[in-house]
Parts: sequence; C-alpha cells; structure tokens
Amino acid sequence: MKMFIDGKPVDAGNKQTIDVLNSATQEKIDTVPMATVEDIQHAVNIAQKGKKLWGATPMYARARILYKCADVLESHVEELAVLLSTEMGKIIREARGEVDCAVQILRAYVEKAKHLYGETMPTEIQSGCAKDIIFTRREPLGAVACIAPFNYPVELCMHKVASALSAGNSVLVKPATDNPLTLLRIVELMLGAGVPGEALQIITGPGPVVGRYLVESDKIDAVSFTGSTEVGQGIARAAAGTLKHIFLELGGNDPFIVFDDAGMELAVNECAGGRIQNAGQTCCSPKRFFIQNTIKDRFVELLIERLKKVRKGSPQDEETELGAMINPKAVQEVRRQVELTLSQGAKCIYGGTVSGPAYYDPTVLVNVTPEMDISGSMEVFGPVFPIIGFDTEEELIAMANNTSFGLNAGILTGDIKRAFRVAAALECGSVVINGSGNYRNIDQPHGGRKLTGLGREGICCTLEEMTQTKAYILKGVLAGA
Repeated sequence: MKMFIDGKPVDAGNKQTIDVLNSATQEKIDTVPMATVEDIQHAVNIAQKGKKLWGATPMYARARILYKCADVLESHVEELAVLLSTEMGKIIREARGEVDCAVQILRAYVEKAKHLYGETMPTEIQSGCAKDIIFTRREPLGAVACIAPFNYPVELCMHKVASALSAGNSVLVKPATDNPLTLLRIVELMLGAGVPGEALQIITGPGPVVGRYLVESDKIDAVSFTGSTEVGQGIARAAAGTLKHIFLELGGNDPFIVFDDAGMELAVNECAGGRIQNAGQTCCSPKRFFIQNTIKDRFVELLIERLKKVRKGSPQDEETELGAMINPKAVQEVRRQVELTLSQGAKCIYGGTVSGPAYYDPTVLVNVTPEMDISGSMEVFGPVFPIIGFDTEEELIAMANNTSFGLNAGILTGDIKRAFRVAAALECGSVVINGSGNYRNIDQPHGGRKLTGLGREGICCTLEEMTQTKAYILKGVLAGA
C-alpha cells in the first residue's frame, strides 16, 4: 500500500519500503513506503494549506463530509477487521468490535463539535468595563500530528483524527510501523468520502524519522500520541522547543483488587477476560493482581481452571480467544520480564511458555512481593498474571499506589462503601467497581496520573483540547450602560 500526501497515493521519494508481516505467521503480506525527510516536509507544508482550507470550512459542511466518512467506514467494517486481525494478530471478534467502535467515535465527535459553544463574560464586575461585551469562540489549533499505537490502532487513532478534523484542524497520521495497513485503508476511504487531501494525510516510516520530524517541526501545532512512556517522554522533550500542544496517553501497571467478600465467579472471569483481551497488549488492562489472602489460594485455583479453557489459535478463527502478539520481539520481551520476576523469587505455576513466533501462553505467577519490579513500575504487555496477597485496606492501597503509573484500576467487593473508599485513595485516572479496569467508554475522560501521561481523551473533553479559545471584546457598545 502507499501513503497519502496531498490526497494522492505516493511512494517514498527514494522508493524504499518496509515489509508488513502477518503477526501470527510472520509471512509478508504487503509493503509500505519508508518516508524520507523530504516526503515528510512536503506533507507538513501541505498541512499548512489544509489547516486554512479545512478551518475555513463551515461546521455544517465539515459535518456533512465526516458523517459520510462514518457511513463509508461502517460499510467496510468486515474488510477493515480482517485486515487489522491479519496485520496485528488481534482476534477477529475484537478487530470487528474495534472498527465498529471507531465509527461510533467519529459520529460522536462530529455531533459534539456541532454544539461546541463559547461563553459570554460578565463585564459589570470591573469598573470601566460596564459598556463592553466579551465573548469567546473556539478555534482550531492548526496542523495536528496523530501518532497511533500498534495495539488499538483504529479506535485510538480515530479519537485523535475525528476530534481534530471535527474541530477544523488539518491532520497528519503516523501509524505504527508494524501494522499500518488498516489506517492507510481508512484514510483512503475518508479521502474518497470527501475529506480534502490537504486536510488529512498519512505518512509511513520509522518513528525516529517520521515521528521525530513531526514533533520538532514548528509547522505542527499539536501532537497527540498514544504509546510507551519512554517515547512519550522523548516527545515532551522534543516538543518543548516549539511549545506545541502535546497530548500523551502512555503506560500503565494497573491494579486489579479482589476482596474476600467479592463474587468469586465474577472476579475470576473479569480477571481472565481483562488480561487475555488483545493478548494482554492493552494499556489499561489489569497487570498486578491484588487478592486478599483469605481467598487467594482458591482464587488462583479457579483462575487456572478458567485459563485452561482459553482457546488459542488463528486470529481469524471466530472461536479463538487468545490471538498473536504484535511480533516475536514483543514475545521475547514478555519472556524476559517473566524470567526476571522468577529470578527475584516468584514462582510460575501455569504457562510461561512461547508456543509460536508471536504467541505467549497465559502465565500465572505466585509468591510475588511488593519489592519485585513487576509489582511496581515494570509494565508487562502480555497475558501474565502476577498474584500479590494482601491483608488490610491500608496495606493494599500502599502497594497499589507504589508505581510510577496511574491509568485505570478495578475493584471487586460486596461492600460499596469500601469500594468507594479504596477508589478515592487510588492514584489513577479511572476506577471500575465490580469489574476489570480494562474498560473504556468513548465518552469518558480517559487518561491517568504520573508517568501515564498528560491530558484526557474522550468525547467529553478532547474537542476542547483540539481547539483554542479566542476572546472577542466589543468595547463601549452598550449605550446607556
């Protein structure tokens, strides 16, 4: 596939390409251009024209085009889901759900943008201003770089693209290098539905080249990034030179908390489902499992029984529950993290094996203590279940907050007062009560504290971040005031 610059499908200026592989089989399925600096520079210059053209397009006209985009994407859900499942290893049912969610996201941002109001300020509170009128309007930021992650490329990129376009910005998409095909196809469909080529472009290539140029460019007004904390920190440093807006949704090491009065069946199912989804490659999936000691042994026993029933196989098989990870390198990183945890004193009682080029089996670790890396700030992006026992609320809260991350959390208990008490004490962005923290509604303000990033993303708030407020002052217009 080709990238899209100025509405046209193009190769890299030097014709170099990057192979895209089937995650599950590691077979080559396509190539994409490896953009040169000159390619990126050209796209950025086009985006300058695009932000003026699209920003001057009335909201009703933008809405008409973007609603048509949603309709077109909806008619291609199955095609896009198969492509996503193939290039990423996500099971087909999850891929289908992700593409469908992206369509909902696009429609919702457009509807919200149609009702993005300014404010009128009272002037009588300050002497000398009583005859004035002050009101505000929301205006686009300009050119926005949307840097998508590999794990939920369609859904998470659509939060960025839909909000930016709805608000009148021009957009440059930088997809993940491992799985760019689905986003390339989505951009192609949206261009075909009427989005101007100057307003929406997609550039493929390695992050240190494409991403770095976009972040450092003084012609890019904002960067929205979802990915690792390490890369996010680099973006923050690089963006500081131009003081551009940055929105960062980064790593997590989310606690999953089960008290001894919780429903055991619900707790086990939420535990397994929250971690198995997307082969464990989810920022807000539970990654540290705090189980009250009075029920810990029984919980682990039931969890293993549940994991034994997990069906692993081809991502395109409708019955598969556990698909492939993004690439063999990711599998080996999870393997290294598990081996490190075992060397620190933990014990593997289930799984711990690599069963294919990009498959890692569900793994249960016990004898995990608060001092181990996995209990603190080491994020494991795979289907690993480190079990940590606790006795009291106070002990639990101290351990749960002992991390540099703070994205989501899940609490299971029959005591609603305790649930709210613990939720209030947790240092994170969202808490799911009686469920896994692996939860994201398109409306909620998604994001976290500490090294989890900056800002919030969701229908309720992202349009504000994709716009800037301008105040208009009509001086002395109120006669007789």
